[in-house]
Amino acid sequence: MRPSARHHVRRVKERARYETAAVHAVLDAGFLAHVGFSVDGQPFVIPMLYARDGDDILLHGSIASRLMRSLAEGIAACVSVTHVDGLVLARSHFHHSANYRSAVCFGTAKVVDDADEKVAALARFVDAILPGRAAESRAADRNELAATLLLRFTIEDASAKGREGGPRDDPADTGLPVWAGVVPLQLRSAAPIPAEDCALPPPPSVQRLTATNGDAA
Repeated sequence: MRPSARHHVRRVKERARYETAAVHAVLDAGFLAHVGFSVDGQPFVIPMLYARDGDDILLHGSIASRLMRSLAEGIAACVSVTHVDGLVLARSHFHHSANYRSAVCFGTAKVVDDADEKVAALARFVDAILPGRAAESRAADRNELAATLLLRFTIEDASAKGREGGPRDDPADTGLPVWAGVVPLQLRSAAPIPAEDCALPPPPSVQRLTATNGDAA
């Protein structure tokens, strides 16, 4: 993908990636995006759950949401996702930074009206958050589908950007008696807490997640 004017990275451009696989890798590693757009000259940025479906991004919300209805009209929008992997602590204030992975996607959204496609997309949402969970829970019924506005955001332009490694201290600062390095950060799950009215043990999807993090189910 060749960068266009609206998604060409200019600041520290050597960290940019425009390959589809690089963008997909960032999207697939998360489930929370910030969606930006403008309505009547007023800019909005709203956090939304998402799921990648091929080269598209699925978004959903209440049919009563004015902002969702505005997106459904096909206005220009931007979907961004960021993962912070570590705090980079340098010897000087200026060189403190963070290790991260991010993707910025530009495009427009359209409404998904087909009932079967909506059911499949909502299952995709659930599995994007926790793989295997959709099969363990009930699918959306007719009333729930009617109350949900499902959007398919088509990515027209996108870029990924990231930083890794340690601090880039000035050579003159390396002798200072100041600790420098990286504090890694991770998103981890804690032990699951059942609903007050649920006496069942955690299902396989939850057990796999907690086992990955070394937590007891």
